[in-house]
Amino acid sequence: MNKKIVVSVLCVFMLSASFLLAQRPRMELTQEQELLQVMHSIHSQTLFDYVKELSSDKYWGRLTGTDGYNQSAQWVISHFKKWGLLPAGDENTFLQAFPNPYTLVFKDCYISMNIPADGETVRKYYTYEEEFIPGSTSGSGEVTAEVVYVGYGITAPELDFDEYKGMDVKGKIVLMEREAPVSPNAGPEIFNKWRPYSFHQYKLKNAVAHGARGMLYNYHITNPNNAYDENFIYSHVGEMVVNDVFAGTGKKHRDIVTRINKELKPQSFVTGKVFTIKNTTEHHPDGIAYNVLGMIKGSDPVLKDEIIIIGGHLDHLGRCYEIIPGANDNASAVAVIMGIAEALAKSPVQPRRSVLFMCFGAEEQGVVGSKYYVENPVFPLEKTVCLINMDGVGAGDKLSALCAENFPELWSYFKKANDKYTHRLVISSSFANLGRPRLDAARFLWAGVPSLSFGAFGTRSYYHVTKDNIDTITPEIMEDLAQMIFMAVLDLANEDKADFRKAGN
Repeated sequence: MNKKIVVSVLCVFMLSASFLLAQRPRMELTQEQELLQVMHSIHSQTLFDYVKELSSDKYWGRLTGTDGYNQSAQWVISHFKKWGLLPAGDENTFLQAFPNPYTLVFKDCYISMNIPADGETVRKYYTYEEEFIPGSTSGSGEVTAEVVYVGYGITAPELDFDEYKGMDVKGKIVLMEREAPVSPNAGPEIFNKWRPYSFHQYKLKNAVAHGARGMLYNYHITNPNNAYDENFIYSHVGEMVVNDVFAGTGKKHRDIVTRINKELKPQSFVTGKVFTIKNTTEHHPDGIAYNVLGMIKGSDPVLKDEIIIIGGHLDHLGRCYEIIPGANDNASAVAVIMGIAEALAKSPVQPRRSVLFMCFGAEEQGVVGSKYYVENPVFPLEKTVCLINMDGVGAGDKLSALCAENFPELWSYFKKANDKYTHRLVISSSFANLGRPRLDAARFLWAGVPSLSFGAFGTRSYYHVTKDNIDTITPEIMEDLAQMIFMAVLDLANEDKADFRKAGN
């Protein structure tokens, strides 16, 4: 009986205590605590799921101009709409359209070396991706011809440098190096003379102009950033193919390239090797591409006209001829953009400046989407505070911040946020931006817009091949980067003055 009384008393006490606690005034969170709650709502699993979706087979590798790319753009837009972002594209949409030809590559592609033996021809076929990759803008057809080595494929009379001089390449296949014999490290005074000859488009067109029918391009990746000629068949090759071309010629590839670079004298020669290149492609000269633009309008009546852009490219390489998923490059950046956009949309502190979230198209096809935007800006470039660009931010445990040393005042906001909240190792660096454009940030820098470009590193990643899939992704690095940028951009958006142009000059 006594035990029952004790239990009853305890129950009454506990109920009373619970009632009294419930009646206590709820403690108000500070603004910083509310912000931290929003920051921590950016979660690695959510970002991982975004990457998984964008790199799935349903979007066919997101080659700009294709239905797969357009569907991925609509998927991103559906989230922008859900979070209340405003359309900032053409005619009150989230899309900015621009012309962009593209080429589809199908499975019937190969390379073979044709070896004479006892009056017959023995063919050595090369392995897809491991030893060759079809040219993403190759014409459709087959060419069998002798291979002529033409170094970097440059004809530059003003530099007294012509790698086709004395070489008859009509109807033949040329073996060619990428870039130029002088690198940007030589400085602008020297490199700028060679820069026009480093572009893939120049090399292909110059080969066609000299009558070549095909090309083995010593650049072993998938690459849709090139010109198109319906009668020119080419593929990208690696060390195995190059070594087979040089075998028995009495020349070593490495020695030849070293000599060209050192002496700046052509070392072209007829190899005596006969190869066959076959590619099956379909060119679409009238392709239409899109940038995806959504914004959060600033709350300040004056500062709202100033724009902070958070961007990264949505596109990847499509099929060549297998699907190239592009999980790290660059679904990872789009996932981070989406994480920041959702957090900023529900932030208790609204940005005084406007923030534009931009997913560029056709980066892989020549950094075309960002070029189109800076030539046709939705908001005046002189009112654009900065671009915060991301490319390949999903694989690794460390971050790089390109241009941080060009714009130290701008970088200070991100360093502060990292030091206070995320504590990742971030390697800052400067960027001369002399070479051919390989980042969307390059276009904005040339247009005078201060820009930072983030990347991730520290683990094995795969560039422009089929293995760039969801298995390579490190979700935690995306979470930390998104949280860092969210806090930094919010601080930056609410500063009374933000002008970083002088720092970059």
